[in-house]
Amino acid sequence: MVLESACYDVTIIGGGPAGLYSAFYSGMRDLKTKVIEYEEELGGKVNVYKEKTIWDVGGLPPTTGAQLISQLTDQAFTFQPTIVLGEQVIDIKKMDNGYFHITTNKNRDHYSKTIILATGYGILKQTKLNIPGAEKFETTNLYYAVKELGKFRGKDVVISGGGNSAVDWANELEPIAKSVTVVHRRDQFGGHEKFVARMRNSSIDILTPYAIDDLESSQDGTCCIENVTLKHCENEQCQFRKTDAVIVNHGYQPDLSFLDHNSIGLKVEERRLRTSNQMETDATGIFAAGDISNHSSSIPLIAGTFTDAALAVNAAKLYIHPDADRYARVSSHNDRFKSQ
Repeated sequence: MVLESACYDVTIIGGGPAGLYSAFYSGMRDLKTKVIEYEEELGGKVNVYKEKTIWDVGGLPPTTGAQLISQLTDQAFTFQPTIVLGEQVIDIKKMDNGYFHITTNKNRDHYSKTIILATGYGILKQTKLNIPGAEKFETTNLYYAVKELGKFRGKDVVISGGGNSAVDWANELEPIAKSVTVVHRRDQFGGHEKFVARMRNSSIDILTPYAIDDLESSQDGTCCIENVTLKHCENEQCQFRKTDAVIVNHGYQPDLSFLDHNSIGLKVEERRLRTSNQMETDATGIFAAGDISNHSSSIPLIAGTFTDAALAVNAAKLYIHPDADRYARVSSHNDRFKSQ
């Protein structure tokens, strides 16, 4: 039998923006809270673009990813939740008493009255460039993430991809790089319209529909990419670019394997969980927030995850305490802050 003292009110799986705000709001609702994060640091996918500027979070001026992580983490720690890093959830079972037994890859057991899944699209594995031998350049000048903008100052840069990351990095690098070339398989880009327009109206060289076909190594023995072959996706004609750096933004391969054969009734739709507009999943007592949630009002923005998180926590509170208020009190009137 699990001791009540060992059981949390809410266990949040995932330490990205949705998970961190869930932790804060759970504290607002006076719930004993734990966060389990697979990586060794909090921040989720935002860690991939710490130097990128984030524009679309309400009330914040343009903010770097690193600053956003820092502020979200500070906020999440307001009510001192338990934080578990470096553990991957591999199984969730519901016990006879209605509580949940969570097992991780470190053979640790966690117990909770409710769960909020804030895993995004799961453990993210970057989609690598499908060219034989490309991996040998990953230690020199083939990049799948930009961690230091200054590293590309004065360089000729080729970016492959057409989503938000490719568009944003192109715009960020255009003022400091010697040249920026963006290669995409389709004529249309998937980034935010404003930033796609900014890219198109800049000095950035855009090649569509093209894809990287080959990487040519330098002759100085440093195993650096010196030339890139770019092939037209329709007529197969090739162009060649001399380059100092290649950045690949081809998205991620999600891993939500712990949901594939779950025994608790979670319904997975196109690698996301079916949820109600109150963030309830098909498994009673388990809620979702952020990108993993597939509901009719879902907004694929960091800002949208904050609403999801609050709704999930409120639903968890009512699940544990059916007579509780539907929402937390406004923070300026909340007694929980008097001791902070």
